[in-house]
Amino acid sequence: MAENEVSMVEKGIVVTMDYSLEVDGKEIDAGPIQFLHGYGNIIPGLEKEVEGMSLGEEKEVLITAEDGYGAYDPDLEIEVPLTTFPEDFEIKLGHPMRLQDGQGHVFTGVAMAITDETVTLNLNHPLAGKDLLFKTKVSALRPATDLEKDQGSLSGGCSACASGDCSDC
Repeated sequence: MAENEVSMVEKGIVVTMDYSLEVDGKEIDAGPIQFLHGYGNIIPGLEKEVEGMSLGEEKEVLITAEDGYGAYDPDLEIEVPLTTFPEDFEIKLGHPMRLQDGQGHVFTGVAMAITDETVTLNLNHPLAGKDLLFKTKVSALRPATDLEKDQGSLSGGCSACASGDCSDC
């Protein structure tokens, strides 16, 4: 075996994993994802389950809501004045929106209701409260670079969620 060849998922290894994700019996996402293992770049329950998998290994794992995106929190349904949004901001009911608070923090919210004076936003992750069924296969492994380990993630790209679109994270 070559010096840099890796055969098992462990901390400090870059993992390429093919997966499909089912929620409530329906596939909602699929594809490859690449992440730095052991640095919290994917949901905790999935990271724990892929630990120790070998190259080419397949595994089906059920991640409970608590080990995925957390329990649904009704306190994260908030009402905000309509005047807090810029006049040209388009609010679409039921669609995720990138929002920014007064301190500059960016987050995602979904408008649940709009009146002449307020907007009711749901700030829960769309998969909060849901159990997640992942079908996984480890398709590639490599040692992380020193830079990747130092920054705790891969350079360029999004590895913080199970989505190929960073705007979904």
